Amino acid sequence: MKDLLRLRTSLTEEIEQILNEQIKMEAEASAMYLAMSSWCDRNGFDFSAGYFKKQSDEEREHMLRLFKYVSDMGGRAVSPSVTNIPLEFDSFKGVFEQALQQEIAVTQSFNRIADRCQKQKDYVTFSFIQWFLNEQIEEEYVARRALELFELIGEDGTGRYEIDKRVPKITYENTYEG
Repeated sequence: MKDLLRLRTSLTEEIEQILNEQIKMEAEASAMYLAMSSWCDRNGFDFSAGYFKKQSDEEREHMLRLFKYVSDMGGRAVSPSVTNIPLEFDSFKGVFEQALQQEIAVTQSFNRIADRCQKQKDYVTFSFIQWFLNEQIEEEYVARRALELFELIGEDGTGRYEIDKRVPKITYENTYEG
């Protein structure tokens, strides 16, 4: 019976499993960004609260894109449970440090998926995840630039207010595509 069910999908069990793990990672990232938004809102960083809310929405969209792909390919997409998301953060700068660490972890995870797809000769999934790999260039860039504001502006005086105002204005210009 197990072999018969596998005929319904071109995904190997391993690829389906790592895609479901990525679905969970995206759900956790969405929840983490929402917690960051809440923390910023409670601490008077209104612009950053909006920025992190937007990031949360984007991560949820990424989760749903992966979920749909697994389902469309005949696999079993698993709706993840998300727990242990912190409610408090050490500092305003600490929130952005954690955001960058999270984005780097997501990039590394997609790189591992790409590697497994190549080893399994699953070029359909490999092609599908190219969008995510390209998206991670922007995600890491923006997270780095936001964190660099702390070094450029400093947190003294009105520094945190200036940083808060500038965070949502950070954009990435994709010069890799024509």
